[in-house]
Amino acid sequence: MRKVKFVNEEYYHIYNRGVDKRTIFQDLNDIDRFFQGMQEFNVIESIGSIYVNTFRKNKLRHRVSKDEKLVDFVCYCLIPNHYHFILQQLIDKGIEKFMHKLGMGHAKFFNSKYKRSGALFQGKFKAIHVDSNEYLLHLSAYVNLNYKVHNWEQKFGNRVPKLIRSSWEEYIGENKENFCKKDIILDQFGSGLDYKKFAEDSLESIKENKEIKKFLLE
Repeated sequence: MRKVKFVNEEYYHIYNRGVDKRTIFQDLNDIDRFFQGMQEFNVIESIGSIYVNTFRKNKLRHRVSKDEKLVDFVCYCLIPNHYHFILQQLIDKGIEKFMHKLGMGHAKFFNSKYKRSGALFQGKFKAIHVDSNEYLLHLSAYVNLNYKVHNWEQKFGNRVPKLIRSSWEEYIGENKENFCKKDIILDQFGSGLDYKKFAEDSLESIKENKEIKKFLLE
């Protein structure tokens, strides 16, 4: 049983990594397929499995209205061996239902593609209730810039854009995508540039923040 109880309209930090710290996104197609699942599995009714089409990116088979969603995404970051989300639950058990579909869907896809079997993720996804506005703001910086927190730029240089996917560009206006529910964060700043400065200034102190340090995935 989880200690965290999921409550509608509340915000949660959701994260997990590959079993034995293994890679869960080995190439750009893996990341695109997972992001496709983040969109298509976020519905109340079952859609079955997603048809794997490596030439189809970020397109829904149907547009999803707010009434049909299980969760809203506030921020996300996909790293080769783990992921981080900030989610708002919209309906009862919305987070659990969504994460079950997303995790099972990606594991089935990944195991079939790479001819492996067994668990892909390290147990059940981890969940932390975001219980204050201050925590939410700093956590958004941590999630959006997670690849910098873990120094992926130093490890992979200019290959980083092909190995990660983050809502950071959406927040600072470099990506016109409207996937995330950004108002809860950006409405507290004068502009996207103000948020950018806040987030970047927060990076050095985030690892010293006791509320966040516990959730670093090294």
